[in-house]
Amino acid sequence: MTIHNWIKQSPLPRLESRMLLQAVLGLSSAQIVTHSEDKLSDNALNRLNALQQRRIMGEPMAYILGEKEFYGRMFCVDESVLIPRPETELLLETALFRLPETPAIVWDLGCGSGILAISIKLQRPDCTVWASDISDNALKIAHKNAERHQAQIEWTQGNWYQCSRLPEKNSVDIIISNPPYIAYDDAHLTQGDLRFEPQNALTDFADGLTAYRTLINGAGRFLKNGGTICLEHGFNQADTIRQLLHHAGFKNIQTLSDLAGLDRVSYGVWQGV
Repeated sequence: MTIHNWIKQSPLPRLESRMLLQAVLGLSSAQIVTHSEDKLSDNALNRLNALQQRRIMGEPMAYILGEKEFYGRMFCVDESVLIPRPETELLLETALFRLPETPAIVWDLGCGSGILAISIKLQRPDCTVWASDISDNALKIAHKNAERHQAQIEWTQGNWYQCSRLPEKNSVDIIISNPPYIAYDDAHLTQGDLRFEPQNALTDFADGLTAYRTLINGAGRFLKNGGTICLEHGFNQADTIRQLLHHAGFKNIQTLSDLAGLDRVSYGVWQGV
């Protein structure tokens, strides 16, 4: 069977079929076209059909391919970490905008695959970037991504502020996090890509706000006076997040909308209460 014929008979969208071909054959998008009449080896055909079946069963392309683009860079992913999403770029840009021009300290809590910590370090090499996660497997992927992009990160493991090692008290300029924010009974957890992603990175198995209470109430121990906490959240959680920030003593509280016009990121400035 030729490349052309395999694409033609595939039940997948043409773009996805081409992506699988690129992954298996090691060809560029242009080469898939120029080599369309090349015959597929039995080994390549078997691998393609196996990957195709995984996609037919609904597995996300990012997990099948083992990588996903974020902020113009490719990052390794597997089923132990969330798939990077475009709306999280707003969280990254918010943190970058809030950073002082001088060298600063950033802490990414619940770093997952490390996309935020690594992207910040690459955009601001002068900054010291900490990254933490409770998951061994997530940290393995994050380490792999840091090596891939040659980013020097201060790693630590633990549940939010209960980590194996910590930044000094009141030393951090930016705390950034995209914690689990889907409520346990949300139907989206059983739909689409979310069926395959790690549930403990998606939901707190409660009201979707558990992590925010911990992150917000504990941030003052580590933030400098004038430091910022930046949080991604669900589109319907902004009011509650702002209230939590206010009650914890944060000032200049703002919510930003993503490209779809949905409330997506909120931040507050620590006043050293």
